Amino acid sequence: MELVADILLIAGALGAGVYCVVLSRRLNRFTNLENGVGGAIAVLSSHVDDMTKALDVARTATSSSAESLESLTGRAEGVAQRLELLVASMHDLPVDSQKPNMTPEEETEVIGLDKTVFQSRRVVREAAE
Repeated sequence: MELVADILLIAGALGAGVYCVVLSRRLNRFTNLENGVGGAIAVLSSHVDDMTKALDVARTATSSSAESLESLTGRAEGVAQRLELLVASMHDLPVDSQKPNMTPEEETEVIGLDKTVFQSRRVVREAAE
């Protein structure tokens, strides 16, 4: 009886050894860096690195664009205020039929503004348009 038990124990050990060898080969093929899941993981990891770099570049670009837009918005608000003043001062402009050939100095006197506001006759006409 002991002999039969020893033979069955040896057969079981050999079966387990063969099973371990088969599993080892499958696991090596599974984690192979060229064809298996290991290769897919390596490729995905490189893609993640590339996307991280692209995201950093995009963040830098958007922050510089935001700063540029803020400065442009500030300039536009200043120009809008000056345009509002010009439109408001258009009501004070004389009609050209009253004095058609006025010099820029005469125009500023009639309007009642400094020479610094309207430097030339051209600016006054552009404001009127």
